[in-house]
Amino acid sequence: MQLLLIHSDFIEFEAKRPTKLAEEVEDSAKKGRLDEALCAFIAVEKFDEDDTDAVIAEGAKQVADVASQVKANRIMIYPYAHLSSSLSTPATAVKILKGMADALSENYEVMRAPFGWYKAFTISCKGHPLSELSRSIRLGEGEVVSEALKSEAKAVSYWRVLDLDGKLVDADKFNFEGHTNLQKFANYEISKARAVDKVPPHVELMRRLELVDYEPGSDSGNMRYYPKGRLVKSLLETLVLEKAADMGAMEVETPIMYDMEHPTLKKYLDRFPARQYQIDSDKRKLFLRFAACFGQFLMGHDMSISYKSLPLKMIEMTRYSFRREQRGELVGIRRLRAFTMPDMHTMTRDMYSAIEEFRKQYLASISVLKEVGLEVEDYEVAIRFTRDFYKENQEFIAGLVDIIKKPVLIEMWDERFFYFVLKFEFNFVDTMDKASALSTVQIDVENAERYDINYIDESGARRRPILLHCSPSGAIERVMYAILEKAARLSLQGKLPMLETWLSPTQVRIIPVAERHQERALALAGILGFRTDIDDRDETVGKKIRDAGREWVPYVAVIGDEELQSGRLAVTIRSESTPKSPAKKSMTVDELKERLTGETKGKPWRRLPMAMRLSERPRFI
Repeated sequence: MQLLLIHSDFIEFEAKRPTKLAEEVEDSAKKGRLDEALCAFIAVEKFDEDDTDAVIAEGAKQVADVASQVKANRIMIYPYAHLSSSLSTPATAVKILKGMADALSENYEVMRAPFGWYKAFTISCKGHPLSELSRSIRLGEGEVVSEALKSEAKAVSYWRVLDLDGKLVDADKFNFEGHTNLQKFANYEISKARAVDKVPPHVELMRRLELVDYEPGSDSGNMRYYPKGRLVKSLLETLVLEKAADMGAMEVETPIMYDMEHPTLKKYLDRFPARQYQIDSDKRKLFLRFAACFGQFLMGHDMSISYKSLPLKMIEMTRYSFRREQRGELVGIRRLRAFTMPDMHTMTRDMYSAIEEFRKQYLASISVLKEVGLEVEDYEVAIRFTRDFYKENQEFIAGLVDIIKKPVLIEMWDERFFYFVLKFEFNFVDTMDKASALSTVQIDVENAERYDINYIDESGARRRPILLHCSPSGAIERVMYAILEKAARLSLQGKLPMLETWLSPTQVRIIPVAERHQERALALAGILGFRTDIDDRDETVGKKIRDAGREWVPYVAVIGDEELQSGRLAVTIRSESTPKSPAKKSMTVDELKERLTGETKGKPWRRLPMAMRLSERPRFI
């Protein structure tokens, strides 16, 4: 489907005469006018014939997203074959256009121009930045749409805020004073406006720091990682795996593609709200995984598990998971089609132990984010559940609010659409007011039955465990995005952005004043260890210091004649500096080593990702 969306002062049309393909309509439907309307010019394509219900749901969602952004309450559905050269059959087109009109009419005043007629129309475009937008929906082109995704489009959500007193307040009645980010998050979730209409700050930073970049030779949402970016990504991956190991998780590895017709997988595929890539191979249809659930559950089916092993945890760092995200959402590393997801699953005895484990993993996720530099005030919490689950567990859910000491957004359903009854997410809200999920845990009440997973209890009887899905950090790329966006926010507040010292590609930069100081610089780099490099380029000391600042190097040591004579270092400490006032200290090598040791103790470590001498390094951007 091709969409051309125009926000108008008015749109009016009149059907003049029918073509051979014209649908039959009443005379009253042959002309119409809407003022202050979003006009959706639509071409239904051959791709859309594979799954018309999914196309209706996605088409209506895309139109509603834009209507929400431009604050339009009226929508004109206008068939416009000129947008595509690969059109569907007339019957399919009419079905989809009618379906979209019906779906949108629940929340908007909708008018539909008749299909297959020669029509005259007049439109007045408003002319603001969002008044002319286009969208492409290709659900039949190598993409699988789950039943859960279709259900999600139709699901009725009740949005509340759970305050510190344990009271549920309607989101539109809650006083957000002092909780600006929570209000932005609530608006984002309720409006479901996911598309990005400008470049977010982290994109400039990821390129300037030579961490990550777009890959024009691949599908959208697949990125290239330069040495510094690969280092940061690797350190984050290792941190999460080590934290999972501390929680008792066993690391496993599973395939990245699966048989779409496998009976168990097909059922689960339809319960997960995501779009998948499809591959044809040896007369079989395969799909690329969107998580590690399949492999771990199939593994669980084949295992012999005693109650003594519970809770039993397995984790995989999925390089990669794949989701066919919409093109308009793919900007930078906020949302990707190929991403690295730490995916942990826990088998528990019963719902009581599942809830207890949920709380532990909630606390563990807070701890993981804190270690990468994201505090509780940097993200908002969403808790999602069924009404029945909430009635039975109100005190437990209120306790989750007590832990973080701030209100949370609640999404409640009358009935369960997915495999989980309870889920939390920590969501980072960026400078464009877009929210992105980081850590999450879900209580799964379906898949032990679906995959025939059992454990043996004390009496020797076979029992079904309750399963938990957990990503202690969320996608690794998403964590990098949040760190960079937080840095951009600090810059706007007049503060110096930086990575945690243990994450910094260069932890110490030594700047020799002249060539005669380079030998001492090399010796110091060997004594210091850590990720220490030397700026031996033929540049002024001032430029070298400025370049180190642009790279967010946490410690910069200058060596000149005075330092050679005294044996001390003149060190600029980024964490104590301001944009106008660098913090400089005279330190011994041992004092600098002690400080670095304190800031990196217990964290993963990797060696320098590039040559020690800057003069020997290539430039990637």
